[in-house]
Amino acid sequence: MRFSKALILFTISALVISFAKAYDPSPLQDFCVAVGDLNNGVFVNGKFCKDPKQAKAEDFFYSGLNQAGNTDNKVKSNVTTVNVDQIPGLNTMGISLVRIDYAPYGQNPPHTHPRATEILVVVEGTLYVGFVSSNQDNNRLFAKVLNPGDVFVFPIGMIHFQVNIGKTPAVAFAGLGSQNAGVITIADTVFGSMPPISPEILAQAFQLDVNVVKDLEAKFKN
Repeated sequence: MRFSKALILFTISALVISFAKAYDPSPLQDFCVAVGDLNNGVFVNGKFCKDPKQAKAEDFFYSGLNQAGNTDNKVKSNVTTVNVDQIPGLNTMGISLVRIDYAPYGQNPPHTHPRATEILVVVEGTLYVGFVSSNQDNNRLFAKVLNPGDVFVFPIGMIHFQVNIGKTPAVAFAGLGSQNAGVITIADTVFGSMPPISPEILAQAFQLDVNVVKDLEAKFKN
C-alpha cells in the first residue's frame, strides 16, 4: 500500500504533537514524595491555588528591590530573592527575580540552579562572571567581564559564579525561568552537608589530604 506525502506528513505531525504533550511537569521543589493516603498529602508540585475570584493586586506585587542587601558576610555578597514565596501570583508562571549586591571584591560563589536558566544584567560596578559546561563538553569555562548594561546568560543546571572585580560596590538583577529556581552552592553543599559526607570519599574525589577535607568540613559546617 502506498501513502501520499500529505498523509505521511500528517501522521508525523500528529506523533510529534502527541510526544510534545506527553511529558511530566518540571519539579518545582527538590522532591515531592508520593503518599498513598490523601489525608496526609500536604504539598503539590508548586503551590495550592486560591479561588481566582479572590485574587487581588497585592498577590502580584513586591516592594523593596531598591534597597541594597547586607553584604557583611564571608563571601561579601547578598541575594534578595523575589519568587513565589514573596509574590504568590508567580505560582505556575515559571519566572522569578533576584537582586544581587556585591561588596568590593565580593562574589556570588560557584553554584547552580537545578530548575532554571538565569539571565543577569549589571546595573552598577564591574563583574567577572562565568559558567562551566558539563563533562560531555569537557567542562569548558565561558566567562566575560561585565559592565553596567551588559547581560549574560547562565544555562539551566550549569555551575556559575559572579565576582566583583572593582573597588566599589556592584549591583546586578537576574531573571530566572522558574517560580522556584532553587540554588545549590557547591562548597556549602559538598563540605557542609548534614550529615557530612565521609572525608575519605571527598579526599579521593578532590585529590586532597583527608585532613584538609576535615578542615573544610569544619569551616562549612551548618
